Amino acid sequence: MSFIAPLNTDMLLDEASKQELYLKLIEQINKDFNLANEGVDFPMSTTPEELKIQLHEKMYRLIQYKFAEYLNLLYIVDVSEDQVKKLDGSDLNKLSKEVAFLILKREWVKVWFRNRY
Repeated sequence: MSFIAPLNTDMLLDEASKQELYLKLIEQINKDFNLANEGVDFPMSTTPEELKIQLHEKMYRLIQYKFAEYLNLLYIVDVSEDQVKKLDGSDLNKLSKEVAFLILKREWVKVWFRNRY
């Protein structure tokens, strides 16, 4: 099975669930956010829809109120700087949703590869 990058958040979370890696994805997100001193604790009972909403809200607050911490988080998670630079920052709501997807995508790559190899 080869890695196929998901096109959106719903596809990513659906694929993680299908491959029974959704809980590992939550663990990885919690781990990296805590490493960046942006403590989140998504319970293992968090549904994919709740995760999507809460991660979006968290990114919105970080971009709006704690920009330095937001940049540190992107560094810790290892989100591509080029991908972030391509985003349109004129709409904060849309930007935070897109950044949340980039974070999920990067965390998914980590979980998928760790499970596969």
